[in-house]
Amino acid sequence: MAENSIDSLLQEHRRFPPSEQFAAQSVASPNLSSEARADRLEFWATQARECLDWHSPFTEVLDWSNAPFARWFADGTLNVAYNCLDRHVLAGRGDRVAFHWEGEPGDSRTITYAELTTEVKRAANALASLGIGQGDRVAIYMPVVPEAVVAMLAVARLGAVHSVVFGGFSAESLRSRIEDAQAKLVITADGGWRKGKVFPLKPVVDAALESGAESVEHVLVVRRGENPVAWADARDLWWHDTVGSASPEHEAEGFEAENPLFILYTSGTTGKPKGILHTSGGYLTQAAFTHRNVFDLHPESDVYWCTADVGWITGHSYVVYGPLANGATQVLYEGTPDSPHPGRWWELIEKYRVSIFYTAPTAIRSFMKLGREIPDGFDLSSIRVLGSVGEPINPEAWIWYHDVIGAGTAPIVDTWWQTETGAIMIAALPGQTTLKPGSAQVPIPGVTIDILGEDGTRVDPPHGGLLVVSEPWPSMLRGIWGDPERFKETYWSRFSTPEKARYFAGDGAHVDEDGDIWLLGRVDDVMNISGHRLSTTEIESALVSHPMVAEAAVVGAADEQTGQAVVAFVILRAEFAGDMTPDEASAALRAHVATAIGAIARPRQVFVVAELPKTRSGKIMRRLLQDVAEGRAIGDTTTLADTSVMQIITTNVTG
Repeated sequence: MAENSIDSLLQEHRRFPPSEQFAAQSVASPNLSSEARADRLEFWATQARECLDWHSPFTEVLDWSNAPFARWFADGTLNVAYNCLDRHVLAGRGDRVAFHWEGEPGDSRTITYAELTTEVKRAANALASLGIGQGDRVAIYMPVVPEAVVAMLAVARLGAVHSVVFGGFSAESLRSRIEDAQAKLVITADGGWRKGKVFPLKPVVDAALESGAESVEHVLVVRRGENPVAWADARDLWWHDTVGSASPEHEAEGFEAENPLFILYTSGTTGKPKGILHTSGGYLTQAAFTHRNVFDLHPESDVYWCTADVGWITGHSYVVYGPLANGATQVLYEGTPDSPHPGRWWELIEKYRVSIFYTAPTAIRSFMKLGREIPDGFDLSSIRVLGSVGEPINPEAWIWYHDVIGAGTAPIVDTWWQTETGAIMIAALPGQTTLKPGSAQVPIPGVTIDILGEDGTRVDPPHGGLLVVSEPWPSMLRGIWGDPERFKETYWSRFSTPEKARYFAGDGAHVDEDGDIWLLGRVDDVMNISGHRLSTTEIESALVSHPMVAEAAVVGAADEQTGQAVVAFVILRAEFAGDMTPDEASAALRAHVATAIGAIARPRQVFVVAELPKTRSGKIMRRLLQDVAEGRAIGDTTTLADTSVMQIITTNVTG
């Protein structure tokens, strides 16, 4: 990363220290980091004992003798579902609300820990009656309904392995994941609500099984959408019949800490799916520890809402496992932020008095585009902590989130982590960290992050390089399902030596003079413009810093003269949309980027568009924009929330 260009991203001098009142009551102790530095392994052993209940205690913290294959707390046994459910009921917290669930059409359910525990016990008995036991794989293809959480926990309770497939994936994507995991059972729904209509799911499962996936013996179907479905009597079962008639008594058995918990396939895979494998004890330890400390969780009083779908890692770690292990009360919402109206999320925050809110920068920028008048129409005074996840958040979106949603007082924790890391790796600790808009800030206690140059040497502040994790961490992936060589080659080959294994995250990062880390996006999101390496993130931040821009996406497009050229796609804020023609807006924004970063970063083209192509989890599909920028046929759009967006963009660009 060229230093003169990276400096533009780091010209952020606003600081937000914690208030004395917040610091005095914060969950995270000022001693956490020093304790972790003094004895990292003992630190994690302490967290494992304090955060979890063990059926039999562990005596060995980490076995790293076969690096990069780690074994954490391996001689201990525990049950993940027991830690998320039974122990809270046994401790007298059964009446605490586990979930306030809201369906998109407005139907709702409030589910206590006692009720959730009973439902999971019934589901575990039902799955066992279908032949599911320790080590068996179960595919889950569901909308965000309580039964999706129940299914995950029931599988975990039996020591089986779930593979949740996001409900927006195609039949072919679903088939390939089922086949790779050799799943015996698929749990799905007839459909789920989205943007005012039912999105069919069971027909997608049927299509997937028609083209393969011969390992599947049964399909268990939740009735949600009341839409007609085809039925195979020997294979298909209704959830309400099968689970509803099962016994509510089930004793949780302890399994080894390294017992596989789930396989989660990384999105955007090509060829053979890449199934990221996570196990039980280490994963749950770090998920629970980070959830409690990063979000300053007070489970007896907080209402927490993470907007992620359970089909993604954020939904696994910060909707299901971390929050439930901590006994949190949560909001769970089926629909999109703009259905049935654009203030839907704020309406739910007001209704349930949400105090901790965790969402993606793309959603935040979408709300910016609509204007603060919408959130200002709701009572958001319950919010005391805000979180960001999924991609770097540019400083202007951070400030808007802080001022408009957090009333200028709620700290923002900008979290960096991955499907592969399992849990948060870099984040501020509210009450302890002075916040810096746009920076992910510091590794969590017990995690060792380094920024390396291309040659593998450590980069001293203030410089940029490649982000690596230099020591094993409890929630780390244990492999790629069925492909140990691919695991080693993909994640451990670039910077590891015979003496030391290092995990390469695939992200670029900059460490500033304060030692704070700024994420610069995937290495493949770094453009080479006439020999200068420029981050798409920093150019997007420059664009969004202009008052008329609500959202921006930048890609590198092939260019005969410079190798690559910057091409930007922007959405204008509503109040500016009619002020100038698209050509005038493009010229103004190209000049703005040149002023903010330098002439080398001036976009070749800036296209004004109405929407950007996003998955249902809110991530921008930049590869599709690159197809447009380079004049290619548009690639696979099946994972988009709205597949028509690319046709509109293409028409916009080509005229």
